[in-house]
Amino acid sequence: MDLWQLKIFCKVLELKSFSKAGEAVHLSQPTVSSHIKDLETHFGTQLIDRLARNASPTKAGELLYDYAQRLLALQQETETALAEFLGKIKGRLTIGGSTIPGGYLLPQLIGEFSRTYPDVHIALVVGDTSEILEKISSGSIELGVVGARYDDSQLEQTPLTEDVLCVVVPSDHKWAGRSSVTMAELIQEPFIIRESGSGTLHAIERHLQKTGHQLDGFHVVAEMGSTEAVRQSIKSHIGISILSAIAVADDVTAGTLKTLTVEGLDFKRHFYLTRHKHRTPSPLCRTFMAFIKTLHTQP
Repeated sequence: MDLWQLKIFCKVLELKSFSKAGEAVHLSQPTVSSHIKDLETHFGTQLIDRLARNASPTKAGELLYDYAQRLLALQQETETALAEFLGKIKGRLTIGGSTIPGGYLLPQLIGEFSRTYPDVHIALVVGDTSEILEKISSGSIELGVVGARYDDSQLEQTPLTEDVLCVVVPSDHKWAGRSSVTMAELIQEPFIIRESGSGTLHAIERHLQKTGHQLDGFHVVAEMGSTEAVRQSIKSHIGISILSAIAVADDVTAGTLKTLTVEGLDFKRHFYLTRHKHRTPSPLCRTFMAFIKTLHTQP
């Protein structure tokens, strides 16, 4: 077993394909299969089920994948530490972002960072807030930006920048000419929510609780797994929702959606720079955190 084989193994599982993994690491499919076979021989068990269309891990494969991710991260951390010792900032850093920061905030930050440190390669993993926090807890990523604060003693969360949540309606909705609505009006309208692991949903629930309201009192007609799905559902007149102003800014400019406030309710939240409190950040991770804090941390 070597780290190169583990990298190939992880790539097969991430892409769910031997051929796609081969393309990603510039190897032929038979060579990829040979490396996986060597790993299975080394451990004495099958690691990947070769299904008709997808390559999926066995239970042993799932266990190995977790450890392989940690070993590969440690390899990169080692190379980065030595590069820093030699006065160079280079290497690979994998970070995570929940839907809104991952889609709208972090790409800009990564671009600014890359212009300053062109020898650094940053991989961005996007998922809902609970997925990103799980990856931070497991050690598969060092750092993430999410849209909600969670009560977890293992996590260190620092406010990074502010976001505003707005009621979002189609441009031809009966409220389109208004700037605000009451809570009594809002709970009567067909409403679309995000899935349970969403930071946006968590933030909405937290704000509603402060005013004695709950989502149970809303007329929920659909639950969507992404902000993009909610946006398209609003445009299709399935219902209205509460979304980040950042996520619908282009639609508002184009005139396809309209945003409103809720009278008496301040729907503001922060995006949080999140890491594992008890894990020492790699030198590259520290450099990235320091860089984006100087640009975007709120007082």
